[in-house]
Amino acid sequence: MRLFVAVLPPDHALEELHRVVDPLRSLPGAGKLRWTGTPGWHFTLAFLGSVDEELLPELEERLGRAARRTEPFRLRIHGAGRFGGRVLWTGAAGAVDTLRLLAGRADAAARRTGIPMEEHRHYSAHLTLARSRTDADLRPYAAALADFDGTEWEVGELSLVRSNLPGGRMPGARPRYETIASWSLGH
Repeated sequence: MRLFVAVLPPDHALEELHRVVDPLRSLPGAGKLRWTGTPGWHFTLAFLGSVDEELLPELEERLGRAARRTEPFRLRIHGAGRFGGRVLWTGAAGAVDTLRLLAGRADAAARRTGIPMEEHRHYSAHLTLARSRTDADLRPYAAALADFDGTEWEVGELSLVRSNLPGGRMPGARPRYETIASWSLGH
């Protein structure tokens, strides 16, 4: 099963973001982008890829330990940026260092479970808003969101999420995400 570890923003934070992102879909060229939907908005801490089910018990135990070792922290959705001409994202502000720490712990939990992970790199907190199959000029979208500063909330949970890819390569089809386990931080 295809898995990732994430922090899921609360509904009120997603609604705030939706109100500022929705008008961007009418900008010139927006129709060529693949916009992620509100149900898919999350801060990925570690992408695990395809994981054998027999590894789940140990993975869940290790992620639970990582969650218990991390105290709840304050975060808000903030600003925007782009990875070249392929990905439009919004970022995070607040206790981003704690978010990075939790990402490192999630990555370590997966590695210690025996899940082959990509080469370790500096964690960049972002929530993907849109993707392009070819290089696109994402600067107007990033500029429109640059001053966005959402309401702060307390991150109190770490989630293990299954990504169910759409079958048949239907145009516009998006993955469905299913939280299969979650752990309270600091407990």
